[in-house]
Amino acid sequence: MATKKKAKRPSSQPARKPAATKLNGKANSARGSGTAEARETARLLLEIEAIHCRPDNPYIFTSGRASPVYIDCRKIISFPTARAKIMAHAMKLIGKEIGWSKIDVVAGGETAGIPFAAFLAALAKKPMVYVRKEPKGFGRMAQIEGDLKPGKRVLLVEDLATDGGSKMVFIEALKTAEAKVTDCFVIFHYGIFPQSTEMLAASGVKLHALATWWDALEAAEKHKFFDEKGLSETRAFLEAPEQWSANHGGRPPAPRPLGR
Repeated sequence: MATKKKAKRPSSQPARKPAATKLNGKANSARGSGTAEARETARLLLEIEAIHCRPDNPYIFTSGRASPVYIDCRKIISFPTARAKIMAHAMKLIGKEIGWSKIDVVAGGETAGIPFAAFLAALAKKPMVYVRKEPKGFGRMAQIEGDLKPGKRVLLVEDLATDGGSKMVFIEALKTAEAKVTDCFVIFHYGIFPQSTEMLAASGVKLHALATWWDALEAAEKHKFFDEKGLSETRAFLEAPEQWSANHGGRPPAPRPLGR
């Protein structure tokens, strides 16, 4: 396992020397979000073990891609202290980059986006709805649950974005309901697949995120969460994800991305 649980060192024990293959932190920061909030979010995700590194037995995503690292943002809901800090960072980022006065309704994407939309809607005192991946097959055949009036300015909330595939399903459903959707917020953005932002931009939607894999890599190195191989393989994946995937048993993505 390349993921290492961080252990507290006694004060009398000297700090461990950095690995010889230390990563270029400056380069990582340049491609990461580069903010204090991004760095703390990445560290918190590592501390609650929402981030895992397994280069010898890669994870396979729904898109077919192989990856040495995996993130489960759903774990945040079980850690109140980390959750409160991350949501506070999210509130600040959304207020700065979008402006809460420009948001009428917060929408969560089924299923991982729903709790985070609920946390944010409660903090911002905004109405909330959630969007199904497809209309339910009975009753009102609704795809959007809650009360959403035409013309409302909606912020779509999800836990993370990889290549952006699932976001389009939710955006299209909201627009069909005559909502105005210009922004999507995620806690974590892979930050290595250009189509994730290009696809949304083509639909007039801007993606906002607290942290990326570059922030996570920097935090994993700084706080000793990954071993040397974990650091080097993760960096190789981030530098050339499609090539790394192909070399480690991954399949080419479908014409329309099936990732998140």
